[in-house]
Amino acid sequence: MKVDLLRAAEVAKQAVLAAGKLIESYLDKDVPFEEKEGGSSRASQVVTQVDRDCEALIVERLKDISLEFDIALLTEETEDDGSRFEKDCFWCIDPIDGTLAFIEKRPGFTVSIALVEKDGSPLIGVIYDPMRKNLYQAIRGHGVYKNEVPWSLPKPQDYLTYVTDHKLEHTPRREEIKVILDQKLKDIGLTEMRLVEGAGLVLNGIFVLENHPACMLKFPKKTKGAGSLWDYAATACFFAELGLPAESFEGEKLDLNGSQGTFMNHHGMYYASFSEETIIPGSASK
Repeated sequence: MKVDLLRAAEVAKQAVLAAGKLIESYLDKDVPFEEKEGGSSRASQVVTQVDRDCEALIVERLKDISLEFDIALLTEETEDDGSRFEKDCFWCIDPIDGTLAFIEKRPGFTVSIALVEKDGSPLIGVIYDPMRKNLYQAIRGHGVYKNEVPWSLPKPQDYLTYVTDHKLEHTPRREEIKVILDQKLKDIGLTEMRLVEGAGLVLNGIFVLENHPACMLKFPKKTKGAGSLWDYAATACFFAELGLPAESFEGEKLDLNGSQGTFMNHHGMYYASFSEETIIPGSASK
Protein backbone atom coordinates (compact mmCIF):
# COMPACT_ATOMS: atom_id res chain seq x y z
CA MET A 1 0.00 0.00 0.00
CA LYS A 2 1.38 3.38 -1.01
CA VAL A 3 1.99 5.68 1.95
CA ASP A 4 -0.27 8.75 2.24
CA LEU A 5 2.54 11.29 2.51
CA LEU A 6 0.38 14.16 3.75
CA ARG A 7 -1.06 12.04 6.56
CA ALA A 8 2.33 10.63 7.43
CA ALA A 9 3.86 14.11 7.54
CA GLU A 10 1.12 15.32 9.88
CA VAL A 11 1.76 12.40 12.24
CA ALA A 12 5.50 13.08 12.13
CA LYS A 13 4.86 16.76 12.84
CA GLN A 14 2.86 15.97 15.94
CA ALA A 15 5.61 13.57 17.04
CA VAL A 16 8.44 16.10 16.75
CA LEU A 17 6.39 18.74 18.55
CA ALA A 18 5.62 16.33 21.40
CA ALA A 19 9.31 15.41 21.67
CA GLY A 20 10.20 19.08 21.52
CA LYS A 21 7.85 19.82 24.41
CA LEU A 22 9.56 17.10 26.45
CA ILE A 23 12.98 18.55 25.65
CA GLU A 24 11.85 22.05 26.56
CA SER A 25 10.92 20.82 30.04
CA TYR A 26 14.62 20.04 30.63
CA LEU A 27 16.11 23.28 29.35
CA ASP A 28 16.44 24.70 32.88
CA LYS A 29 17.72 21.45 34.41
CA ASP A 30 21.07 19.70 34.55
CA VAL A 31 20.86 16.53 32.47
CA PRO A 32 23.18 13.60 33.28
CA PHE A 33 24.76 11.94 30.26
CA GLU A 34 26.44 8.64 29.45
CA GLU A 35 29.10 7.54 27.00
CA LYS A 36 28.08 5.42 24.03
CA GLU A 37 29.73 3.93 20.97
CA GLY A 38 29.69 6.47 18.16
CA GLY A 39 31.84 8.10 15.56
CA SER A 40 35.15 9.84 16.11
CA SER A 41 33.65 13.06 17.48
CA ARG A 42 32.77 13.76 21.10
CA ALA A 43 29.29 14.88 20.05
CA SER A 44 28.50 11.41 18.66
CA GLN A 45 29.57 9.65 21.86
CA VAL A 46 27.14 11.09 24.40
CA VAL A 47 23.54 10.14 25.15
CA THR A 48 21.00 11.08 27.81
CA GLN A 49 17.83 9.51 29.15
CA VAL A 50 16.00 12.38 27.45
CA ASP A 51 17.24 11.08 24.08
CA ARG A 52 15.79 7.67 24.89
CA ASP A 53 12.52 9.08 26.24
CA CYS A 54 12.07 11.23 23.13
CA GLU A 55 12.74 8.24 20.91
CA ALA A 56 10.16 6.13 22.76
CA LEU A 57 7.61 8.94 22.53
CA ILE A 58 8.18 9.36 18.79
CA VAL A 59 8.01 5.63 18.06
CA GLU A 60 4.74 5.40 19.95
CA ARG A 61 3.28 8.33 17.99
CA LEU A 62 4.29 6.70 14.70
CA LYS A 63 3.12 3.19 15.61
CA ASP A 64 -0.37 3.22 14.11
CA ILE A 65 0.54 4.71 10.74
CA SER A 66 3.60 2.46 10.58
CA LEU A 67 1.39 -0.61 10.99
CA GLU A 68 -1.16 0.70 8.49
CA PHE A 69 1.40 1.27 5.74
CA ASP A 70 3.97 -1.36 6.78
CA ILE A 71 6.74 1.18 7.42
CA ALA A 72 10.09 0.04 8.85
CA LEU A 73 11.97 1.88 11.58
CA LEU A 74 15.54 3.14 12.04
CA THR A 75 16.37 5.21 15.11
CA GLU A 76 19.60 6.53 16.59
CA GLU A 77 19.29 4.99 20.03
CA THR A 78 18.08 1.50 19.02
CA GLU A 79 20.08 -1.12 17.15
CA ASP A 80 19.42 -1.31 13.41
CA ASP A 81 17.27 -4.42 12.81
CA GLY A 82 17.69 -4.39 9.03
CA SER A 83 13.98 -3.93 8.33
CA ARG A 84 14.82 -0.83 6.28
CA PHE A 85 16.12 -3.18 3.57
CA GLU A 86 12.91 -5.22 3.50
CA LYS A 87 10.08 -2.67 3.55
CA ASP A 88 9.20 -0.16 0.83
CA CYS A 89 10.13 2.72 3.14
CA PHE A 90 11.29 3.43 6.67
CA TRP A 91 11.18 6.11 9.33
CA CYS A 92 14.62 7.52 10.09
CA ILE A 93 14.59 9.16 13.52
CA ASP A 94 17.03 11.30 15.46
CA PRO A 95 15.30 12.06 18.79
CA ILE A 96 17.89 14.72 19.67
CA ASP A 97 20.44 15.68 17.06
CA GLY A 98 23.08 17.76 18.82
CA THR A 99 22.85 16.08 22.22
CA LEU A 100 26.05 17.79 23.36
CA ALA A 101 24.51 21.20 22.66
CA PHE A 102 21.39 20.11 24.57
CA ILE A 103 23.49 19.05 27.57
CA GLU A 104 25.35 22.36 27.48
CA LYS A 105 22.06 24.31 27.08
CA ARG A 106 23.17 26.14 23.95
CA PRO A 107 21.45 26.40 20.54
CA GLY A 108 22.22 23.75 17.96
CA PHE A 109 19.98 20.75 18.68
CA THR A 110 16.81 19.52 16.99
CA VAL A 111 14.31 16.68 16.77
CA SER A 112 14.32 15.08 13.34
CA ILE A 113 12.07 12.56 11.59
CA ALA A 114 12.36 11.48 7.97
CA LEU A 115 10.54 8.99 5.80
CA VAL A 116 12.90 7.34 3.31
CA GLU A 117 12.27 4.97 0.40
CA LYS A 118 14.09 1.65 0.27
CA ASP A 119 16.22 3.02 -2.57
CA GLY A 120 17.51 5.76 -0.25
CA SER A 121 15.40 8.63 -1.59
CA PRO A 122 13.78 11.00 0.94
CA LEU A 123 9.99 11.30 1.04
CA ILE A 124 9.36 13.41 4.14
CA GLY A 125 11.50 15.55 6.42
CA VAL A 126 10.16 17.06 9.64
CA ILE A 127 12.42 18.99 12.04
CA TYR A 128 11.77 20.94 15.22
CA ASP A 129 14.22 23.37 16.80
CA PRO A 130 13.22 23.71 20.48
CA MET A 131 15.49 26.68 21.22
CA ARG A 132 14.17 28.84 18.38
CA LYS A 133 10.77 27.12 18.33
CA ASN A 134 10.90 26.66 14.58
CA LEU A 135 9.15 23.82 12.78
CA TYR A 136 10.38 22.76 9.34
CA GLN A 137 8.61 20.36 6.98
CA ALA A 138 9.32 18.99 3.51
CA ILE A 139 7.10 16.55 1.62
CA ARG A 140 7.93 15.11 -1.77
CA GLY A 141 5.80 16.84 -4.36
CA HIS A 142 4.32 19.27 -1.84
CA GLY A 143 7.18 21.69 -1.20
CA VAL A 144 8.81 22.92 2.00
CA TYR A 145 7.40 24.81 4.96
CA LYS A 146 8.67 26.77 7.93
CA ASN A 147 6.22 27.20 10.80
CA GLU A 148 3.38 25.99 8.55
CA VAL A 149 4.07 28.64 5.87
CA PRO A 150 5.52 27.80 2.41
CA TRP A 151 9.25 28.44 2.58
CA SER A 152 11.82 29.35 -0.04
CA LEU A 153 15.41 30.54 -0.05
CA PRO A 154 15.95 34.05 1.33
CA LYS A 155 17.41 36.84 -0.77
CA PRO A 156 21.05 35.93 -1.46
CA GLN A 157 23.72 37.60 0.61
CA ASP A 158 26.86 39.09 -0.92
CA TYR A 159 29.13 36.52 0.74
CA LEU A 160 29.39 32.74 0.90
CA THR A 161 28.61 31.05 4.23
CA TYR A 162 30.42 27.86 5.17
CA VAL A 163 28.43 25.84 7.68
CA THR A 164 30.38 23.45 9.90
CA ASP A 165 29.87 21.49 13.10
CA HIS A 166 33.46 22.18 14.21
CA LYS A 167 35.52 25.34 14.01
CA LEU A 168 37.41 25.36 10.74
CA GLU A 169 40.78 25.61 12.51
CA HIS A 170 39.95 22.37 14.37
CA THR A 171 38.80 20.52 11.27
CA PRO A 172 41.01 17.86 9.64
CA ARG A 173 42.08 18.69 6.06
CA ARG A 174 41.14 22.34 6.63
CA GLU A 175 43.58 23.54 3.96
CA GLU A 176 41.83 21.36 1.38
CA ILE A 177 38.49 22.73 2.54
CA LYS A 178 39.76 26.29 2.07
CA VAL A 179 40.81 25.47 -1.50
CA ILE A 180 37.35 24.10 -2.24
CA LEU A 181 35.65 27.13 -0.71
CA ASP A 182 37.86 29.51 -2.65
CA GLN A 183 36.77 27.78 -5.84
CA LYS A 184 33.11 28.02 -4.81
CA LEU A 185 33.57 31.76 -4.29
CA LYS A 186 34.92 32.08 -7.82
CA ASP A 187 32.12 29.93 -9.22
CA ILE A 188 29.41 32.25 -7.88
CA GLY A 189 31.33 35.48 -8.31
CA LEU A 190 31.82 36.42 -4.66
CA THR A 191 34.93 37.34 -2.71
CA GLU A 192 33.96 37.13 0.98
CA MET A 193 33.29 34.08 3.14
CA ARG A 194 31.81 33.78 6.62
CA LEU A 195 31.37 30.83 8.99
CA VAL A 196 28.40 29.41 10.86
CA GLU A 197 29.60 26.74 13.28
CA GLY A 198 28.77 24.60 16.28
CA ALA A 199 25.31 23.16 15.63
CA GLY A 200 24.33 19.55 15.03
CA LEU A 201 24.25 18.27 11.46
CA VAL A 202 20.47 18.48 11.13
CA LEU A 203 20.33 22.15 12.05
CA ASN A 204 23.44 22.80 9.97
CA GLY A 205 21.50 21.57 6.94
CA ILE A 206 18.80 24.10 7.75
CA PHE A 207 21.44 26.82 8.21
CA VAL A 208 22.68 26.15 4.67
CA LEU A 209 19.22 27.10 3.45
CA GLU A 210 18.79 30.05 5.80
CA ASN A 211 22.15 31.58 4.89
CA HIS A 212 21.91 31.51 1.09
CA PRO A 213 24.39 31.14 -0.59
CA ALA A 214 25.93 28.58 1.75
CA CYS A 215 27.41 25.09 1.76
CA MET A 216 28.72 22.38 4.05
CA LEU A 217 30.80 19.31 3.28
CA LYS A 218 32.51 16.24 4.69
CA PHE A 219 35.26 14.27 3.01
CA PRO A 220 34.97 10.49 2.64
CA LYS A 221 37.11 8.69 5.22
CA LYS A 222 37.80 5.19 6.47
CA THR A 223 36.97 5.77 10.13
CA LYS A 224 33.38 5.83 11.37
CA GLY A 225 31.78 9.25 11.40
CA ALA A 226 30.78 12.05 9.00
CA GLY A 227 27.31 11.79 10.48
CA SER A 228 24.75 9.01 10.20
CA LEU A 229 21.68 8.39 8.06
CA TRP A 230 19.43 10.17 10.55
CA ASP A 231 21.64 13.27 10.43
CA TYR A 232 20.86 13.84 6.74
CA ALA A 233 17.61 12.05 5.87
CA ALA A 234 15.22 14.86 6.85
CA THR A 235 17.19 17.79 5.44
CA ALA A 236 17.88 15.90 2.20
CA CYS A 237 14.14 16.08 1.51
CA PHE A 238 14.24 19.89 1.74
CA PHE A 239 17.10 20.11 -0.73
CA ALA A 240 15.40 17.69 -3.10
CA GLU A 241 12.19 19.72 -3.07
CA LEU A 242 14.12 22.94 -3.68
CA GLY A 243 16.22 21.41 -6.47
CA LEU A 244 19.47 21.96 -4.57
CA PRO A 245 22.52 19.73 -4.11
CA ALA A 246 22.40 17.24 -1.22
CA GLU A 247 24.78 14.57 -2.41
CA SER A 248 27.90 12.58 -1.70
CA PHE A 249 31.23 14.41 -1.72
CA GLU A 250 31.85 13.11 -5.24
CA GLY A 251 28.51 14.46 -6.48
CA GLU A 252 26.61 11.18 -6.49
CA LYS A 253 23.15 10.54 -5.05
CA LEU A 254 23.17 10.70 -1.26
CA ASP A 255 22.54 7.09 -0.24
CA LEU A 256 20.19 7.26 2.72
CA ASN A 257 19.83 3.48 3.01
CA GLY A 258 23.40 2.27 2.68
CA SER A 259 24.23 -1.36 3.31
CA GLN A 260 27.63 -0.50 4.83
CA GLY A 261 26.02 0.67 8.07
CA THR A 262 24.44 3.87 9.27
CA PHE A 263 27.58 6.04 9.21
CA MET A 264 28.12 8.20 6.13
CA ASN A 265 31.94 8.23 6.17
CA HIS A 266 32.25 5.99 3.11
CA HIS A 267 30.92 8.63 0.72
CA GLY A 268 31.11 11.94 2.56
CA MET A 269 28.59 14.72 1.94
CA TYR A 270 28.05 18.01 0.13
CA TYR A 271 25.08 20.35 0.73
CA ALA A 272 24.65 23.73 -0.97
CA SER A 273 21.94 26.36 -1.32
CA PHE A 274 23.24 27.12 -4.81
CA SER A 275 24.13 25.09 -7.87
CA GLU A 276 26.56 25.54 -10.73
CA GLU A 277 23.81 27.38 -12.61
CA THR A 278 23.19 29.81 -9.75
CA ILE A 279 23.81 33.48 -10.48
CA ILE A 280 24.00 35.65 -7.39
CA PRO A 281 22.43 39.06 -8.09
CA GLY A 282 25.08 41.77 -8.17
CA SER A 283 27.96 39.30 -8.36
CA ALA A 284 30.70 39.09 -10.97
CA SER A 285 28.97 36.09 -12.52
CA LYS A 286 25.91 38.11 -13.43
